[in-house]
Formats: sequence, C-alpha cells, structure tokens
Amino acid sequence: MQNTAKEQATPIMIGAEVFIEPGQTPKEIDLWFRRLQEAGMTVTRIRLFETYMRKPDGKWDYTLFDAAYKAADKYGIKVYGNLFPATAFTDLGGLKFPKDEDHLGTIARYVENVVTHFKQFDSCYGWVPVNEPGVGHFPQEQFATDKYREWKAAQAHPEYNSGGYDHFDFADERFHLYYNTWFLKWLTDEIHKYDPDSIIHVNNHAIFKNVAEYNFTDWRDFLTSLGGSAHASWHFSYFNREQYALAVSANCEIIRSGAGEIPWFMTELQGGNNTYSGFLSLCPTKQEITQWLWIAIGAESKGAIFWCLNPRSSGIEAGEWAMLNYHNEPSDRLQAAVEVINTVNEHIGFFEEAKVVASGINILYTRESIWVEKKLQTGGKSYEGRDEGGVMKSALAYFEALSEAGVQANLKEISEFDFSKRSYDGIAIILAHQIAIPSKYWPLLEAFVTKGGKLIADGLTGYYDENAVALMRLGFPLRNLLGADVLEYKAIDDMEEMVVDGIALPAYQWRGSLKATTATVLAARNDDITATENNFGKGKVYWLPSLVGLGSRILSSYDHLNLFLAKVLNYSTLNLPFVFEEPQKGVLMKLLGNNKEIVTIIINKAVVRRELKLIPQNSSLQPIVLFANNGGKVGGNHISIEAEEILVIKWV
Repeated sequence: MQNTAKEQATPIMIGAEVFIEPGQTPKEIDLWFRRLQEAGMTVTRIRLFETYMRKPDGKWDYTLFDAAYKAADKYGIKVYGNLFPATAFTDLGGLKFPKDEDHLGTIARYVENVVTHFKQFDSCYGWVPVNEPGVGHFPQEQFATDKYREWKAAQAHPEYNSGGYDHFDFADERFHLYYNTWFLKWLTDEIHKYDPDSIIHVNNHAIFKNVAEYNFTDWRDFLTSLGGSAHASWHFSYFNREQYALAVSANCEIIRSGAGEIPWFMTELQGGNNTYSGFLSLCPTKQEITQWLWIAIGAESKGAIFWCLNPRSSGIEAGEWAMLNYHNEPSDRLQAAVEVINTVNEHIGFFEEAKVVASGINILYTRESIWVEKKLQTGGKSYEGRDEGGVMKSALAYFEALSEAGVQANLKEISEFDFSKRSYDGIAIILAHQIAIPSKYWPLLEAFVTKGGKLIADGLTGYYDENAVALMRLGFPLRNLLGADVLEYKAIDDMEEMVVDGIALPAYQWRGSLKATTATVLAARNDDITATENNFGKGKVYWLPSLVGLGSRILSSYDHLNLFLAKVLNYSTLNLPFVFEEPQKGVLMKLLGNNKEIVTIIINKAVVRRELKLIPQNSSLQPIVLFANNGGKVGGNHISIEAEEILVIKWV
C-alpha cells in the first residue's frame, strides 16, 4: 500500500486541467494558473507530452512545461503529472499499452527523464501513469500477444468443473484484466525508481462499458488513490440528458467501491463545450456543473478536476471543453464551481472527514456477465435485454429506482463485496440480470443469506456459470438458495404484467416458469409460477425471473418496483438517517455523515418544482441550509426545491 500522507494532508481538492501545447506563451500559462487560484482551485493535471519535449535529435527541452510547473509553484497549485509517451497527434486518449519490447524501453526512458526532471518542483504532487486505461477490446499489439503467451503458460489449471460440458474459457478477457493491471504496476514501479513513495493515481473511463477490464481490488495494492473520467458526451450513452446526474452518481459509486480503503478522486469531469469530439455535442449548463461536483463530493470523493480550464488550440478537440472563454475569462460554469468550492471550504471541518452513510443495500454486477453477454452476440434484431449493455442497464435500473426513493445504494463488482462477516442482518444484495455467476460465489451467496442477508435475483441471474455453461438444468446449483428450479424461460415480445405479492411489476424480454421446492409462490400466470420467496437460514431470497428492473427503466417508471423494494427491504430497518416519504421521479439524494452530523445533498432533475418530505430516523435533528442555487427551502422535514436545483442541508 502506498504512503497516502500527501493525500490526507489536503483531503478535498477541486481544480481544472491546464492544457499545455506549443504556441502558448509563459504569460498565458501564468494567467491560467492565476485563474485557478482566483477560483479557489488548488489542483490541476498536466499532460506531459513527450512529443512536445523530446526533440528529433533525442535531446530534451522542458521549457514549455517548466513554465507550467513554475506558475503552479507561484500560485500554490498542486500538479498531477499525467505521463503521455509519444503518440500520434490525432490520439486523443494517449498510449494504453507498449507495442513491443523496444517500445517498452523507450517508455521507460521517457519516464526516467520526465519524473527526474519535474519532481524538483514544489507543485509536483503526484503522477498519473496512464490516461484513461481501458480499450474496450483485446489489445492487438505484438507486446500484448507475446505477454499473452507468457501469461497463459503460467496459468495454473483453475479449480473449475463444467460437469463434462464443453465451454468457452474467456482467456482473452481474463488476460486483458491481468494486462491492464500489469502495465499500471510496471509504470508505477518505473516512477518509484526516481520518485520513491510518490502519489500514484489513475483515471479509468467509459466505466459502464469498460468496467470488466478493471481489477480494482488488485490496483489498491500499488495506487495511492483511484479516479475516473466522467464525460457526458463520451461516456453516458446508456442515459438521456435528464439522467446525467444519475450517471455521475452511479459512476462515482462504482469507483468508490473499487477504491475500497484507499481514497478516490474524480479525475475528469466535463467542464465545457464539445463540438466535433465526443459521441454527441453538448455544453454542460452551470446547473449541471454544480450537480456533478456536489455528487462527487457526496460520494466521498476527495475532490474533482474539470477537463479542462483552457481550450487547446490544436487537434480534434481544438477550442473545446474549457471552463474559460476564449478571452480567458471565467465562464458561468467556472463561476458555478466557485460557489461550490466556497461552500465546501466554509464547512471543511465536516467535508474533509465525511463518509457516505451506507444503506446496506448492495447492487452487485459480475464482470463475467458482461463478458458472456458480449461473447454471445450474434446480431439480428436489437433487443435491449440481450444486446450488449443489458446486464449493466439492469443494475443501473435498480440504482435509479432506489435513488428516487432517497436510498443510498452501493454499486459493486461482486469481488468487492465483503463475504466474510458473521452476520448480514440489515444487509441486502440485488443481482439484476447478472447472467453469469461464477461458481466460487455460489457457496458465498448461500452463506450470505444463511447469516441473515436478503437477496433479490432478477432476470436471467445465474443462467450461466463463469464460462457460459448453462446451469438451468437438473442439478441447478442455486436450487437450494433460490428454493426453486427453472422449467423454462420463454421469450416475450411485449411487456407483460407480473403481479408479485399484490404489486404489478413489468415483465420484459423473458418470462421464467419455476418449479418451487422450498420457496413460496409470489406470482403465477395460469398454472406457471413466475416469482418466488424462499426462507434460507436466517435470510430470504426473492426470485423474479424476468427483466423487472430493465422493464421499469424502459417504461420510465419505477413506481411499482419501488413499492416492491420498500416492502421486501423494509427501509425502516436500515441504517438510513433519511429517506423520501414517497419516491420522487427525477430526484436523487446523497448522504454524508461525520460523527453525529448528517448532510443531505438533494438534486431535482424533474422539470418542475418539487415539494417533498423526508422521513428522519432521528426527529430531533434540525436543518441548516449550506447551499441552494435557486432559492430552495427546508422547514422541518419538508423540502421545496426548484427544477435543476441542488439543495445541501446539514442536520445537527
């Protein structure tokens, strides 16, 4: 584990990236760092382009970037140096992997030159070894294929029994997971040769699509802090604009879970307009900037860096993304960020040590489900439930539903969940259409429920094992846990109604027919059992073998799903200081605690003002409004909040 002393010394840092490129003058660069200081920003990140420092004759000229570090020294700005070895001018994201052994050597020499030079500056705070690791596909470089052969030869035979059935091995996907980790660790070791114990940080990207490439639990061993990029125009294709605040919230929760006990920090938030770059063109509003920043803070981030402060002048992103206008004046977006910074600084005693108040509800996804889903694509008609993304969208549906109820849910890869506790009273796991459950988790899930946990399984959860062998046959390994067998799944073309314990839920894509063993019937269609409840040890399992979550998401209504969740999870038994009296469509709430003080961060993405009530666990708590950007009010437990407004309340 890396020394996090620097990280803890300045727990909340908000800033914007300064983009450095030839053509800029020292005077301009100095002005940009002055703008950071004037905004109350304390941190930046700089891409250290090898192509702008190493000359054709092999000599190094650091003059351009020295001007940036000197300005950072002058204005008290901390700098994350983002390593950026030589790459094509048109390469937006930068190097992800070495091409061959010689290329690896040139990267090592680049690291030596850059780290030994820039560590001299007081402003040198830490290093980002790779910008946005993750490529979305198996790496094709020669070095990767050589490394693949080496990795495969070293693999011990896994303790896996397919029951004699032939199966995929997903070796490419498992290698990719290993390879990302190997390269990050190699770069970290190279940095520490020249700057021992320095801060190492990395920002993953496109989290909802690339997350299966990231082994966050292994990264914790050599990173000081974990981060990410959250750019609406690049990364939020599973959401519409009204859901972007929710997307940032889910993104933050995935990173927070991945970070575990090390700090996490939102490395890149979209700060300005994009025109030709991005999968869509948009300019964040000042309200969105405020919302995204508060959401990151509300998810326990140590701060955030906007991409970026100044517009670059060359390349595909020329003139884009900036928080300053073309005259180097603060935009309304930067001014909105300043208001958040001022509020956080005013109450830094709370925010610097605040922790997320967890509900005990854990929405788990498995990377194997994402791998299997992708492997089995055959084209043809598009169905949202079986296209790539169905697995993640199903998990996100439950996250959104609980957000509308004011319930803070965790969003974790299954390997990040702690299965070692003695009791799981008051703890719930939701497996929403997680089609592949690796065999090693079958007994762990049984133990979780036996010790008092609640489990909700939705869709085709458990349909496959880790190698895509179908499990829904005689001898179904989750039979005892779920209390039933599947007789068959039937594809359904239209949304159907499934009445579960008196609540009408949408059944989408498939309808499962169950044969109960120990479970009781919750829903039936003619003579077919379509949902069950099973007592197992001290806990319970609810099995909804249809895409209930995704169906609710497609209908854009979580009303009935929230009725079901409130009934089976019984929010009054959870460790939640506040929930909404009733679900609020388009509203979300983050909860932070510090000793006996609680802060609620409430965002209204609905198109109208909302009047809502909070149900407090402790009725003696009194509200103090810390931040309201459109006149929002609180009286007792009654909240009045305008459309697009954010209301931050401390309860004491």
